[in-house]
Amino acid sequence: MKQSILIVDDEIDNVDALERLFRRGYNVLKATSAAEGLAQLKGHPDVALIISDQRMPEMTGVEMLKKSIKTHPDAIRILLTGYTDMDSVIGAINSGQVYRYLTKPWDPVDLVNTVDKAVEKFNIRRELKEKNDALEKALSELKVLDEAKNQFMILINHELKTPLTVISSFLELLKETSLDADQTQYVDRIGKSSDKLHKIINDVLELVSAQTGLTTVNARKTSTEKLLSAAAQPFSSAEDLHWQIDDLNVKADPAIVQNVIGRLIENAVKFRKKQTPISVTAEAEGEHIQITITNEGKALKPATIEKILKPFALDENIMHHSQGLGLGLSVSQALLKLHGTALEITCPKGQVRVSFSLPAA
Repeated sequence: MKQSILIVDDEIDNVDALERLFRRGYNVLKATSAAEGLAQLKGHPDVALIISDQRMPEMTGVEMLKKSIKTHPDAIRILLTGYTDMDSVIGAINSGQVYRYLTKPWDPVDLVNTVDKAVEKFNIRRELKEKNDALEKALSELKVLDEAKNQFMILINHELKTPLTVISSFLELLKETSLDADQTQYVDRIGKSSDKLHKIINDVLELVSAQTGLTTVNARKTSTEKLLSAAAQPFSSAEDLHWQIDDLNVKADPAIVQNVIGRLIENAVKFRKKQTPISVTAEAEGEHIQITITNEGKALKPATIEKILKPFALDENIMHHSQGLGLGLSVSQALLKLHGTALEITCPKGQVRVSFSLPAA
């Protein structure tokens, strides 16, 4: 599609000559006065380039180009002038935002090259503006999504937790009544499902909170022995849980890191080979402390590792509604990102090893 250019000169012969020079490559608009040129601009909002003579009756070329900025701010402007006009042109050229001035008589080759470069500049500017507009739109949509996440947290926290609390409360009251064997079994199953739903809600809230930066990180000096011992407390009865912990100091939020380690141990217990050991280690590596949880299990492919680190990764267990939503690793990943670190999953022969590092204190 040809770009439109406007030629303004009070000498009709000059206008016709310029039209013949450019009509093959451009849609040429003509005007023989500044007022007519401004009128042409009103009817053609897509003009890419304005070429104007400086010396015209009633209004100079610089004055006309200056007025054109209001209606066509992105258009490129070229001024044609004689040597005798140079002093006045140089003083006024910035006010008209002139891309370049050419002296009369012009060199046709130089003029064509100048116009081609000017239109190319216009096209680049327009593409950049379109991309900036698209980026602004995308940013606006991201802000909407961010707000939607916050509203989602409010929805889950109130609209789902409130009825769940009511269910749990009446379930406890029901347990205190006389129940036959079948009723006891029903109540037990309702209780387990209620606990599972409660855990899912808490996991989703924790994930969204970490991803949106709402989780507060209180990093301070703490020992790895305290961190790991507290995190492993729920699994203290497991004889096959082995420790190799150097008493080292790290800078981290103890509650968050204990949460992460607990989730990783729980994951290892859930997916290890039956009755095989789980090892937990903390070792110094330069200026960082690496914490590693290892279990025996099936090797994972890189694509599988990438998938399970994402929230709500669906697999066979989840489709059978037996293992939750697969949020353990993704919640851990989100919480570790708040500390400037991340999970690393490797699969040496016969093992699955999950590790992360924290800065030494």
